[in-house]
Amino acid sequence: MALEGYKSNHNVVYSSKYHCVWTPKYRRAVLVGRVAKRCEQVLRQVADKYHAEIMALEIMPDHVHVLVEVDPQLGIHRLVKHLKGVSSHILRQEFRTLKSRLPTLWTNSYFVSTVGGAPLAVIQQYVEKQKNV
Repeated sequence: MALEGYKSNHNVVYSSKYHCVWTPKYRRAVLVGRVAKRCEQVLRQVADKYHAEIMALEIMPDHVHVLVEVDPQLGIHRLVKHLKGVSSHILRQEFRTLKSRLPTLWTNSYFVSTVGGAPLAVIQQYVEKQKNV
């Protein structure tokens, strides 16, 4: 049983939340209308498949913001790789204009930042005081 606010995968109790941002190749504003709606569906399906929780998702015409909680044994890098890879494959297959306008849907890079939990200074102080317990 996990503590309130934490998740468990039977081996690890965790709270691993990340803010991720990535962009289409050349920062093209292609994530609009039906493409944006389908992109959201695909991203949510991929997250569900890997037991990751999308806490917030915003698809802008030229970038994607995702707030996600992921099992640390899967890792954020692997999750983003799946999110981008599967969505690129499906969207380029379903929307031929993406295939003709872009060599790949997404750039290779992305932004990621950990979020939530106690402030860094509080955790640092807690760890430093452990030797005195």
